[in-house]
Amino acid sequence: MDNPAKSIRIAVDIGGTFTDLQGLDERSGALLSLKVPTTPDDPSIGLMTGVEQLARQGGFALADVRLLLHGTTIATNAILERRLPAGVLIATKGFEDVLEIGRHARRDVYGLRPKREPALIARDRRLGISERVRADGSVERPLDRAEIERIVAEVERLEAETVAIALINAYANPAHERAIAAALAEARPDLPISLSSEVTPEIREYERTSTTVLNALLVPVMRAYLTRLGERMVAAGMTAPLLLVQSNGGVCSTEIAAMEPARLLLSGPSGGALAALKTASAQDIADLVGIDMGGTSFDVSVVHGGTITQAMQGEVDGLPVRLPMVEIRTIGAGGGSIAHVDAGGRLNVGPRSAGARPGPACYGSGGGEPTVTDANLVLGRLDPAFFLGGAMALDQAAARRAIETRVGAPLGLDLERAAEGMLTVTNANLAAAIRLSLFEKGLDIRDFALLSFGGAGGLHAIPVAEELGIARVIFPPDASTFSAYGILYSDIVHDLAWSRLLRAGAECIAPLADAARDLRDRGRALLDQDGIARERREMRLAADMRYHGQAFEIPVPWGDVTPSEASLAELIARFHELHQRRFSYSNPHDIVEIVTLRLSAIGRMAHRVPLHASAANSAPPAVERRRVFLDGAWHEMPVYRRAGLAGEIAGPAIVEEEYTTLLLSAGWRLAPAPHGALLASKG
Repeated sequence: MDNPAKSIRIAVDIGGTFTDLQGLDERSGALLSLKVPTTPDDPSIGLMTGVEQLARQGGFALADVRLLLHGTTIATNAILERRLPAGVLIATKGFEDVLEIGRHARRDVYGLRPKREPALIARDRRLGISERVRADGSVERPLDRAEIERIVAEVERLEAETVAIALINAYANPAHERAIAAALAEARPDLPISLSSEVTPEIREYERTSTTVLNALLVPVMRAYLTRLGERMVAAGMTAPLLLVQSNGGVCSTEIAAMEPARLLLSGPSGGALAALKTASAQDIADLVGIDMGGTSFDVSVVHGGTITQAMQGEVDGLPVRLPMVEIRTIGAGGGSIAHVDAGGRLNVGPRSAGARPGPACYGSGGGEPTVTDANLVLGRLDPAFFLGGAMALDQAAARRAIETRVGAPLGLDLERAAEGMLTVTNANLAAAIRLSLFEKGLDIRDFALLSFGGAGGLHAIPVAEELGIARVIFPPDASTFSAYGILYSDIVHDLAWSRLLRAGAECIAPLADAARDLRDRGRALLDQDGIARERREMRLAADMRYHGQAFEIPVPWGDVTPSEASLAELIARFHELHQRRFSYSNPHDIVEIVTLRLSAIGRMAHRVPLHASAANSAPPAVERRRVFLDGAWHEMPVYRRAGLAGEIAGPAIVEEEYTTLLLSAGWRLAPAPHGALLASKG
């Protein structure tokens, strides 16, 4: 994928409110950042608008772009909004209702009338087929040709736009799934078909079926989007390869994204986690909490001991997704989060968002509900004439009306206290998400520094740090487009899995060695398709392990090893250590089981990406003063331009840059740090 004649790399992160872009000239090391409004009806319009503006800003032609890396929420939004095609699920007879039965987990423990969303595929579109494969892969009931023909006819009758096939124990033997898929493909060559044995070949029927159904329903959505985007790129004269960011933090080709779009469900936030990892290394900080606050959501990622944890399963709108993903906690809290007073007189902020259209009331685009951005504006923390560097003027009067009408009047509060109350509730929600992300890992918050990015993060980071007892906050350069910056570092990653329930002992070495060999062969074939040179490849094994009798596993890194008695002993010792760290106990004498063997086949991209080269200007800061409401009173506060900061300043103060604003509270000091960052410290 390398073309030395072209030197521009562009990373795009499409959010619910703004589309963020980072451009890199790999020859000079120059970095460019840009924000444009997201176009929800067709995000490819906003993406190409941003790319063309970035080209004008950087003085390069679109033909000079070597690579376009794209983080997207297309898949996630399609699930959340239920904008999905008409699908059909084919399951082993008697297991058609796995989607409906689920895990019997009651989410709202105290809810008197718990509400559950209907299954993504209705009961009359879930077809049972007579067949049975045992857990060891042997066939108990063969697949009958007449049964296949009946299923094909039913799929035709139901006018399926996409099909998911999830048969019992297909992870151990996919022959029956493949036979059904072949018959369907012969009858309907254009019909998208997702097999559980290819999407997520692992044990646990519900999670495997849910992930396969999600994937099947997203295939038409993602194919349509990629087709539109490809056409727009061609029309603009852009021939660069397009790579999509996956939930695991790696990127994949458009072909993989079109076949397995479930791998993109946490595409956008993973870029921020990668950027947090790079920052931790650059600032020589082993323990760091990255917080990404944009217009719609708040994402928390944790760097501990210089690494980021990967989870083997996540959820989207309560639906399990059994695929590797960067461990990120997301809540509905951003600049566009809407405040409302409920029937009990309680003030709530989020998770509902004003989004890009109509946006906060202050955008002047027809929005009339009060948001976090409106509150920051009326309290003087945002300059209405300098939002997005002056590209968008904010309507202060509209923000005041929205807060007074929807929050102040119902609560009997004046404007300032109503707005400050909105921010207090928001900061409490943000702090709670961070606490949970650390406490569930047995980690002490006080050992961590906070890394604040996203367009809205700078105004909330220090109040949240104070609430948590964190004494250091890092503000990276171009914080508003920091997730897109992280995407610039992405490598190609293919995650493969082999699932069997094995006792971790000498008897499991032979099957593990065979499985590892097969996974490596498949990984090499995929990297061959990507055109990755052999010297830039890396293979990493990991194993999902548990004590006998447990219903959950811990992913344990194994490295690039050949399974043997010695390497297995090291793996088991590492499992006990991780279990002790996570749950404060381990049982070294208990039976240990290996449930799934995993391989990450990594193709290292020829990055040529420097650590962020922005540096503080040696000129004295340009200072003005502005009235800002803070801690219950109005203050005359100095306002600095970030580009001019050369030395330490003391709070309270405001620091502005083109796409974000920082609030420095009293008792905090802010000073330049390596690689263009700013470090705030308490005391």
